[in-house]
Amino acid sequence: MSKRVLVGVDDSEQAGAALSFVADEWPDAEVTLLTVIDPSKAGYAATAGVPSGAEEWYERTKSEAESRLAEAAESFGDAAEVETETTVGKPAAGIVEYAGDHDVDHIVVGSHGRRGISRILLGSVAEAVVRNSPVPVTVVR
Repeated sequence: MSKRVLVGVDDSEQAGAALSFVADEWPDAEVTLLTVIDPSKAGYAATAGVPSGAEEWYERTKSEAESRLAEAAESFGDAAEVETETTVGKPAAGIVEYAGDHDVDHIVVGSHGRRGISRILLGSVAEAVVRNSPVPVTVVR
């Protein structure tokens, strides 16, 4: 039985499915909800090249992540001990690194279910987590 479960949280439907899975599967676990802010996404913002624009993007993205995490934590009610964390980096690496540094027993992530060329071009956070994780990983679709 897993005692410390890490859940990768983003704004996807699949992350919501992962949250529901953890709530059902490990109601008494210590759950950490983790969002990894990917700085490479700032390149898509109109003001990303301007130093103050990058800082504004980061602050806005961090605020959105914290709101998303708070909402996700509330979905557990009093059933589990839930904490939230935000880190910066590549999502898969951030999840794996956090798990290794914080005595996590199990990781749960959602999968976007991409296939073929889109998976190759866009990469797969879930796949990278599975390949590099120091602990068991459950991928929820």
